[in-house]
Amino acid sequence: MKKVLPVFILLVFVLAFTATGFSQEVKVGTLLSHTGPLKEFGPNLKNGCALAEKQLKMAGFNLRLIHEDSETSAIPATNAAKKLVEVDRVVAIVGALASGVTVPVAESVTCPSGVVHISPASTSPLITVLPADKEADMLFRTCPSDALQGVISGKLAAGIAKTASAIYVNNPYGQGLAEQFKKSFEKRGGKIQTLVPHDEKAAESYTAELKKALEGKPDIVGAFSYPEHGKVYIKEAIEFFKFNNFLYCDGTKSFDIAQAVGTENVEGKFGTAPGTAKGTSYDIFVADYKAEYGTLPPLPFITNAYDATAVIGLAAYAAKVNNMPINSKNIRDNLRKISNPPGEVVNCGEFKKAFDLLKEGKEINYEGAAGSVDFDANGDVITPIEVWKYQGGGMITTTLEFEIPKE
Repeated sequence: MKKVLPVFILLVFVLAFTATGFSQEVKVGTLLSHTGPLKEFGPNLKNGCALAEKQLKMAGFNLRLIHEDSETSAIPATNAAKKLVEVDRVVAIVGALASGVTVPVAESVTCPSGVVHISPASTSPLITVLPADKEADMLFRTCPSDALQGVISGKLAAGIAKTASAIYVNNPYGQGLAEQFKKSFEKRGGKIQTLVPHDEKAAESYTAELKKALEGKPDIVGAFSYPEHGKVYIKEAIEFFKFNNFLYCDGTKSFDIAQAVGTENVEGKFGTAPGTAKGTSYDIFVADYKAEYGTLPPLPFITNAYDATAVIGLAAYAAKVNNMPINSKNIRDNLRKISNPPGEVVNCGEFKKAFDLLKEGKEINYEGAAGSVDFDANGDVITPIEVWKYQGGGMITTTLEFEIPKE
């Protein structure tokens, strides 16, 4: 009995250690907008992340999300990111939404710290060439660059107007979108009269900006801002300037705007946004999201948030089955391996299938809710750009642009 007991104790210890290793908790931060100009979007993107978290856990991988509010502002977001990295010790961050937040967070926190950073909604072309990430290769995104959206926006405007202006939020997102819109519109024979910036912080009035934008009586005005901005200046344009021919974008695809200005005043108005490639994976996501939350709002980037969380989990699992520590570097090194061709296609929610394939030493190719998550050398993806319109108190997609003109 004395000889058996030590062996028994050793066996219990080994089993406990093995079980603990298998169920290692992998902490991932989210840095989404729950206050500030993009607060309408944050809770829905959080749901997308949480759905992926739940499904990964059900498949046997213990990923835990730690949620922080970016406040849609650089300084509080940077502080929140530092807390996630230095205190919570996350291996990756999903966020932020605003490019004007993602850029400083990447430059001052995630890239210097070597922490994987995937934005589901920051579309500024600057992110493609962000100097701080050139060698680190830690910054990715699951949404397309506005180098793509701006082309389609200009093309759409040129089909219905000869002259245009734009009001834009003065950050990398607004600047990049407005500049690409101008280039695309003018290439098609249109004339841009003026591009008018406004501050990132939501203001009580934008009459000065509207006066500049409308001075030359443009046929159409691009509203390249966020909901908390747009709902103020679009209402003022209608009430004070008798103007209501705006071209909308992803940042102004908003129930809050429609309610603030009156649904009758946005009815039939068009916009552009990063779209979702329809197919098997998207259909699975829609069904799963509705089963979990009851409805899928027609707001942008929910699918992209799900995909960002999913690829982090899959990359972490790939590291694990290859006996590599689950850290940021190894997640980064596996991101393209699990999401790019070749490999057996794995759709939304099929994480058990993905894990089994990885354990067998096989390659996988994750097809996301928003489309193919094929990261290029800059950490960018290409997904469709949708043309949408306000209709019946909501928003509907009218077309998807799959072939993006190179301009």
